[in-house]
Amino acid sequence: MLRHIKVKNFTTEASILIPEINLSYQVFGKKLGTAPVVLINHALTGNSSVAGKEGWWQDVVGDKKAINTQIYTILSFNIPGNGFDGLLIDNYKDFIARDIARIFLKGLSVLKINKLFALIGGSLGGGIAWEMVVLNNKITKHFLPIATDWKSTDWLIANCQIQEQFLVNSSNPVHDARMHAMLCYRTPESFKERFHRSKKDDSDIFDVESWLLHHGKSLQERYQLSSYKLMNQLLKTIDVTIGGKKNIQNLDKIEANIHIIGVDSDLFFTAEENRETHKKLALTKDNVTYYEINSVHGHDAFLMEYDQLQKIIEPIFNKDYKENKMKVLKFGGKSLSNGIGLENAIEIIAGKYKDGEQITVVTSARGDATNELEAILEKAVSKKDYSLAFEKFKEYQLKPKCIVDFSEEFSKLETIFEGVSLLGDYSKKIKDEVLAQGELMSIKIVASLLKKRNI
Repeated sequence: MLRHIKVKNFTTEASILIPEINLSYQVFGKKLGTAPVVLINHALTGNSSVAGKEGWWQDVVGDKKAINTQIYTILSFNIPGNGFDGLLIDNYKDFIARDIARIFLKGLSVLKINKLFALIGGSLGGGIAWEMVVLNNKITKHFLPIATDWKSTDWLIANCQIQEQFLVNSSNPVHDARMHAMLCYRTPESFKERFHRSKKDDSDIFDVESWLLHHGKSLQERYQLSSYKLMNQLLKTIDVTIGGKKNIQNLDKIEANIHIIGVDSDLFFTAEENRETHKKLALTKDNVTYYEINSVHGHDAFLMEYDQLQKIIEPIFNKDYKENKMKVLKFGGKSLSNGIGLENAIEIIAGKYKDGEQITVVTSARGDATNELEAILEKAVSKKDYSLAFEKFKEYQLKPKCIVDFSEEFSKLETIFEGVSLLGDYSKKIKDEVLAQGELMSIKIVASLLKKRNI
């Protein structure tokens, strides 16, 4: 349900008086005033619908998700003029990112929220969030800027200028600007991984061209030109310093625990810029950390790499969080012996798999294979007949009722035994190779039996 706050007599940073601004918002999870509040700022073409069936971040925010709606109140404002609430702003150059930060802080004041548990923002929303924590150093306990930074870089400003030209001069402005923007949100590697210069059988255009046209058309159908102009203006005016000076001492005054999250392939807010911000803050603050999402997909990875993102943020929002670490199951030789031993091991592995546990299985050579192989090797080096012992060894390894081809392992062992029998000596390297073949056969048998159970 969309709710509204009327912000009266707001004066912008450019000294423009706005008699009334409608600030709309949505609330998810616990009722306001009953739980810690998490404020999430949306990105350029986003809105306040952060959770629920249509939520743009529903993989992260929701019932038992990383940001659990059973525990927190999730609040999200619409940037005035984004059109989601019907409000449009034509004089877009009257506003900069800091104006929106001030409006959001005013909204929190009206809602009687003096302290947030967390303030989160991705991309443009993150830039506005940086402005908010500089304007009010005490506003939040945790601050999570994602795929963003405290300032618009020269490269970002340049791309916003190209966007501006599309939006002002094109006969199909929203469509064409969106097509260009998608090149900035993704990377050449992402395009290559997805499209491979492919075409549909009945098409004269490349799939990548079709994809860009689709995104242009899709945004054109749901987004207003005036909204796009305003958001582009805000994106290029992020700057927490006063008057655009290089001094960033304002950042040192932030009292929140700062959790900077970059994307290694981001072209808009580069990981290098984020690392520099972290390095600077870490000189004066001990409550700032830096995390990095690894992805070929560029800036949009924060809307795609949900598994990585959740692992980063979940410890912040779940005090009882324990990472689901991999468990190692080690089976010795006797525990993998023919009959009950091997069957028990497979049952244990199957049970762990069924329970959804993350496991790694480590096996030794089955039964008494290690001692048997060493004994055969000793016979071979002493030029004694080892053929009967070797045949018994092979018979034991083939006994489990699973189809496993050991011809390569048996052939390698036979070659080694023949070689040391002729030479009359062997090195540690040869002994290790012999024992490794026994372990490899054990792995093959266990893998074969698990495969039969679709594990």
